Amino acid sequence: MSFAAFLRRNAPFLAVGVLMTFCSSFGQTFFISVFAGAIRDEFALSHGTWGAIYSAGTTASAVAMVWAGLLTDHFRVRVLGAVVLVALASASLLMAAVPAAWLLPVAIFFLRFFGQGMSGLIAMVAMARWFVATRGRALSVATLGVATGEAFLPLAFVALLGPFDWRALWVVAAIVPLALVPLLIPLLRLERTPQSAAAETQAVGMLGEQWTRVRMLRHWLFWFIVPALLAPAAFSTAFFFQQVHLAETKGWEHMGLVALFPVFTSASILSMLGSGAVIDRIGTVRLMPLYQLPMAAGFVLMSQAGTLGTAAIAMALMGLSQGANQTVPNAFWAEFYGTRYLGGIKSLAAAAMVLGTAIGPGLTGALIDKGIVFENQMIGIAVYFVSAAVLVGTGIARARPLLSAATEVNVVRP
Repeated sequence: MSFAAFLRRNAPFLAVGVLMTFCSSFGQTFFISVFAGAIRDEFALSHGTWGAIYSAGTTASAVAMVWAGLLTDHFRVRVLGAVVLVALASASLLMAAVPAAWLLPVAIFFLRFFGQGMSGLIAMVAMARWFVATRGRALSVATLGVATGEAFLPLAFVALLGPFDWRALWVVAAIVPLALVPLLIPLLRLERTPQSAAAETQAVGMLGEQWTRVRMLRHWLFWFIVPALLAPAAFSTAFFFQQVHLAETKGWEHMGLVALFPVFTSASILSMLGSGAVIDRIGTVRLMPLYQLPMAAGFVLMSQAGTLGTAAIAMALMGLSQGANQTVPNAFWAEFYGTRYLGGIKSLAAAAMVLGTAIGPGLTGALIDKGIVFENQMIGIAVYFVSAAVLVGTGIARARPLLSAATEVNVVRP
C-alpha cells in the first residue's frame, strides 16, 4: 500500500492521533518555557527556583501517570480524549489566573499531566493498538501534531508576548483544545477499542506472549532501557526550558534562537516519517541503540556554537533524534511486550519520560545557579546520551533471541 493510500484509508484514525498530539503542545516544555522570563519576572524567581517549581509539578504528573495511564486499556479514546482536552483547557486557564508562586507547581502539574502526559499517551497507545503491519507509519503520522505545535506555537506566542500580557495568551491556549473537542466524536464513530478488539488477533511480544507491566518490571530488559527513556526527555526538555538563558549567555536575541525551532521541527518530521517506514520494514531492534546518537552530537556542537548558523546545524541533529524518539520507543513496547496490556506498559514508559522532563530543568537550573552555564553542561549531557545508547544495545542484544518465539495469537479477555 502506498503512503497516500494509507493516509486515505485511515484518515479518521490518524487525524485523532494528530489532533491529540498537537493539543499536547500546550503542556510541553517548548511551549511553557516561552513564558519562563515573564513568569520569573512576575514572581521574582531565580533560574533554580523556577526549575525546582517546574520539576515538582512535572514529577507529580509522572507519578500520576503510572496509574492514570491504565485508563487507556479500559475506556474509549472518544471519551477519554475529550475529557483530557477539556481538563487541559482548564489547566491553561488556571495558569492564566495563577495569583502567587506557591500555586505554580499545581498549574504545572495539570498542564504536564493532561498535556504532555495523557494527550500524548492516548494518541500513541491508540496508534500502536489500532495498527500492526503499518504501526511505524501510523505513529510517525500521529506525531506530526506535536511537531506542528513545536514549529509554530513558540514563534507565534513569542511574537505575541510583546503586545499582549502573558496571562491573556494562556487564555488563548485554553480555547484551542476546547475548539477541537467536537471533532473527536465524529472522527471516531468507527473506533476500534480495547473492548471490541479483545477477542481479535493481537500482536504478541517476547516468547510469543502478552506481557503485563508487572512482569515487564521484573524482567531485566526494561531496566536497560530506562536510562534511554530519561535521556531525550530530560535534556531536550532542558534545552527548550533554558532557551532564554542560553540565548543570553550566547549573546543571541531570543527571537533569533526561537526562529531556529522550525529547523529542529523539520529534521524531526523527516526523522519521524523515515523511522516509521524503517520500523515497518525491520522492526526496532537495530534502531533502538542508535537513534539518540545524533542528539549527543547536537549537544556537543551547540556547546561550541558561536553563531546561529552553527546552532541551526546542532538543532537539526537534535531534531533527528527527537523525531525518532516519537516513533521508535513507542513501536518497541508493542514489538517486545505485545499490545494486550499496552496502555499499562506505555503509561510506565510515559511516566519515566515525564520524570525525565522533571529532572532536566531542575538539574540544569540548579547548576546555572551555581555558575555553570547551560552551554558548559552540554558535553556532560552528550556523554550521558552515548552511555544510555550503549546500555540499550547491550540489553536488546541479550533479549533479541526471545523475539524468535513471537507469533500472532488470539487473546480472549477473561
